[in-house]
Amino acid sequence: MKLPLVLIVGRPNVGKSTLFNRLVGKREAIVDNKSGVTRDVKYRETEWAGKRFNLIDSGGYVPDSKEVFESVIRTQVETTIREADSILLVVDSRTGVNPVDEEIAKMLHATNKNVYLVVNKVDSEQYEKFVFEFYKLGIEKVCDVSALAGRKIGDLLDEITKDFPEHILEEKDERLKITFLGRPNVGKSSLTNALLGYDRSIVTDVPGTTRDSVDSILKYYGKEIVLIDTAGLRKKKNVQENIELFSTVRTLTTLQECDVAIILLDAQFGLENQDQKIIDEAVKRHKGIILAVNKWDLVEKETNTAVQFEKQIKLLLGSNDYIPLVFISALTKKRIFKLIELAYKIRDEKNKIITTNELNETLLSEIEKNPPPSSRSGKEVKIKYITQVKKTFPVFLFFSNYPKDVAPHYKRYLEKTIRRCFGFEGIPISLNFRKK
Repeated sequence: MKLPLVLIVGRPNVGKSTLFNRLVGKREAIVDNKSGVTRDVKYRETEWAGKRFNLIDSGGYVPDSKEVFESVIRTQVETTIREADSILLVVDSRTGVNPVDEEIAKMLHATNKNVYLVVNKVDSEQYEKFVFEFYKLGIEKVCDVSALAGRKIGDLLDEITKDFPEHILEEKDERLKITFLGRPNVGKSSLTNALLGYDRSIVTDVPGTTRDSVDSILKYYGKEIVLIDTAGLRKKKNVQENIELFSTVRTLTTLQECDVAIILLDAQFGLENQDQKIIDEAVKRHKGIILAVNKWDLVEKETNTAVQFEKQIKLLLGSNDYIPLVFISALTKKRIFKLIELAYKIRDEKNKIITTNELNETLLSEIEKNPPPSSRSGKEVKIKYITQVKKTFPVFLFFSNYPKDVAPHYKRYLEKTIRRCFGFEGIPISLNFRKK
C-alpha cells in the first residue's frame, strides 16, 4: 500500500525545516535564518501512533523571483503539490499575514487537496492572539504550534493522521517488485518495453519523455512480477521542466515500494555522480540493488571490455562494491532476463538467515586469524559472540568487551568477511556492536 504523502510549503524563514525536523524526530534539514537555505526537497518516512506516512520539506516559496535557486524552488513546490495527499502551509505568527502567504493559500485553494494552515512560532498562550489574523486566508483547518519548542506538535500530528490507514494488518504482497532507476534517457522505458514485449511507455530521444511512473505486470515462468518504471533523477539545479521535478518525488516513492532497484547506467558514460546519489538512496533504504549497464551494444569492445569496465565501476563504488553488474542491451534484448533471475536471487539473499552456530564457528575463527586492533588507549578489543537479528534486511550483532573501540576499517573487514563466507550479493547489510 502506498503511504500517504504530506508536503510542507510556505515562504522562506517561517520555520518549515524546523517543523520537518520536529515531525521526523531528528535534525535532517538545514536550519538557518538566511532565506532560501533549503534548496532541495527533503523526503523522509515518519510514523505517528502506528500510522506511517511520507513527509516532504520544500524550499521557501518566492513568487516572481528571478534568482535562479528561488525560481527552481518555486517550480519544485508547484509540481510537488500535485503528488501530495495533504499539505501543511506554514506561516509565521510573529510577522502576521504576508502577501506571499496569501498567494500560496490562493494556489492551494485551486487544488483538491487536504490543506492545513500551521501557524508557527506560537511558543506560549500569549502568542495565540496572533493566530486569528490568519483565518483571512480561508483555510478551515488551522493549527497553532511551536516547531522549535515542540508545542502542540502532537495535536498537529493527530489531526494530520486521523484519516490515514493503519498498516499493522496490511496484507503482504509476495510478488517480486522491481523499480528501474537512472538518469533521464538511459533506457528505463525501453527496458520495460523489451521485458513486456510491447510498448508500455512512450520512448523518444528527448530526456524526461516518461511523464509519470508506470506500473506493469510481467509474467515470468508463471509468476507475477511488478515492474515500476520511473522517469529518473536529474540534478535539480539543471532541471527546467516541471514534470521532471514531479518525477523526482515519484522516483523516491517507487524506491520505497520496491524489493530490488535496478539502476541503469549508460555504457557510454559509466558511473556518474548522479548515479552514485541514486545508489546511496537505495542503500539508505536497504533495498536490493543491481547495476544494469545498458546500450552495451554501442560500446567498442576493443577499447573498453566488460572486465575493464567492471573494474572501474567497482573502484568507484567503494564500500558498495558488493552490487552486481549486468551488461545489457534493451534494444537487442541481450541479457535482460538475467536481470529478473538475479533480482529473485537478491530478494532471497535479503531474507536469508544464518544460524548463530554457523556464524560463530565461521567468523570467530576468521577473527582469531585477524583480530581487531587495540584501541587508541591501548585496550585489547575482543569480539566474543555474533548473531543475526531477524529484520527486513540483514543485521548482525557483534558482542565485544569494548564495542565503541572497534575501528571503522575493521568493521569493513568484518562486512567483507561475512559476504565472502555467506554471500548477500546486492544487499546492504548492517553491523552493530554491543557490550558483552
